Amino acid sequence: MQRKLGRSGIKISAMGVGLWAIGGPWTMAGTPAGWGEVDDKESIQAIHAALDHGITFFDTAANYGCGHSERILARALEGRRDQAVIATKFGYHVDEGAKNVTDLDDVVGNLRADCEASLRRLNTDVIDLYQLHVNEYPPEKAGAVCDELEKLVQDGKIRFYGWSTDNPEGAKVFAQGEHCAAIQANMNVVHDSPAVLAVCEEFNLACINRGPLGMGLLTGKYTPDSKWAADDVRNRGWFQESFKKPILDNLPRIREVLTSDGRTLAQGALAWLWSRSPHTVPIPGVRTVAQVEENAAAMQFGPLTPEQMQEIERLLER
Repeated sequence: MQRKLGRSGIKISAMGVGLWAIGGPWTMAGTPAGWGEVDDKESIQAIHAALDHGITFFDTAANYGCGHSERILARALEGRRDQAVIATKFGYHVDEGAKNVTDLDDVVGNLRADCEASLRRLNTDVIDLYQLHVNEYPPEKAGAVCDELEKLVQDGKIRFYGWSTDNPEGAKVFAQGEHCAAIQANMNVVHDSPAVLAVCEEFNLACINRGPLGMGLLTGKYTPDSKWAADDVRNRGWFQESFKKPILDNLPRIREVLTSDGRTLAQGALAWLWSRSPHTVPIPGVRTVAQVEENAAAMQFGPLTPEQMQEIERLLER
């Protein structure tokens, strides 16, 4: 299965790989923001497995492990860079030594230096998709960010750009940019994102879906009593309130539909996103080869049917 990276015309796999989890431990303003300890060798093997299964789109960020995720992706792509479309993100102050991320006072003024730092860590000459990472960045200031990104396109540092935001008004501002190709939004079968998706469809942008498996909750591996390591971001209050409870409360209602036709829960959740719109590109996070293989196998099943989609809407009372 293939899709296009919005109006860029770049062909990518219908599913990408999210690389937040391979960054290892890091903090945001002193609070854990990673997914715990990682095995770099296994992370590289997982990226290789993704390539071998036809997955070509890799989404990382300067924040993830304070550059560590970008560096691991670079190591994994040695000799295979031409097989991958790389997306990374900017917009925060990243202290690689302290493994801590803080807000940035001047996103525009630091943008070029941030880009150069990511290019070095990724060991590449050009970033295929460069995304603003600040979800709640003021829409009235977003135009200036687009202007600076267009300069990076002209200089050959990046090919296209986008914004990781759940704000449709901000997405509309970026959509005016000539080389804007994508908006990344939190979106899964329980947490739909119709307003941002509508912007993507109107302006022919890719709608990159972060959290397509509900940060692991839509795999069926967790219960209301599940616990995570102290340095795992899933211990934070926003995850417990906005992800854990609503997803685990609703999952029993739709389990049968998602697992129809022999799919696993994770595969069914990805199939829902593909059926939702031809613009969607889910990027499930991975840390292991087994996770990559299960997710990649979802492409063999393809999207859910219109009837299955209607049944899910009925069961979720939407």
